[in-house]
Amino acid sequence: MDKVIVSPDSAVADLRDEMTVMLGGFGLCGIPENLIEALIRKGLKGLHTISNNMGVDGFGMGRMLEQGMIASHTGSYVGENRLLEELVIAGKLRLTLVPQGTLAERIRAGGAGIPAFYVPAGAGTVVAEGKEVREFNGRAYLMERALRADVALIKAWKADRHGNLVYKKTARNFNPAMATAADLTIAEVEELVEPGELEPDAIVTPGIYVDRVVVGPEFKKPIEWRFIKEYAHQ
Repeated sequence: MDKVIVSPDSAVADLRDEMTVMLGGFGLCGIPENLIEALIRKGLKGLHTISNNMGVDGFGMGRMLEQGMIASHTGSYVGENRLLEELVIAGKLRLTLVPQGTLAERIRAGGAGIPAFYVPAGAGTVVAEGKEVREFNGRAYLMERALRADVALIKAWKADRHGNLVYKKTARNFNPAMATAADLTIAEVEELVEPGELEPDAIVTPGIYVDRVVVGPEFKKPIEWRFIKEYAHQ
């Protein structure tokens, strides 16, 4: 089955307001930047986003914030986005912070059909508020529930027309787990090849998890912070 869509705009054409959307990436590495721009052009509102980060001012999910598209966000790190801080303080956006490992496991569990699990991270802190706490081997554990989404927008390096995906180094990050944990998975890629051209052992996400594939027209790939040797020793 050929899953290639002609453009990012076509790939997100049927998405609706108030959907729960997972977005892959770690910082600005491995984010579906072209699909994000397509969402902005579509002008969706009231989205409930799940992503490790919230982009930065002026790029990635930061652009979605600027357009007033996000009603709530679940993630681990939001320290590079001033607008998000302002919206949360003003009560205009609901923010749920989750320890990073717990976030990854909640997404993985969502894809594996595991409804909940126990972890020690956050026990005895504000993270534990409203959650079931149980003791195992003399240590407190919190019950965490799986995360799923209506849509996952992910970024891969290469894909074939059947949706099999290959990632490049750390750009892999949350993308493979999110691909399994949504009702609809749209993959943005840099290169498209024909079926059979990908090395089987290199495929991380099998095409069974991917509904649509789109080749991004351009990739800016900015860096959040650039450190050079001279600066590092000051």
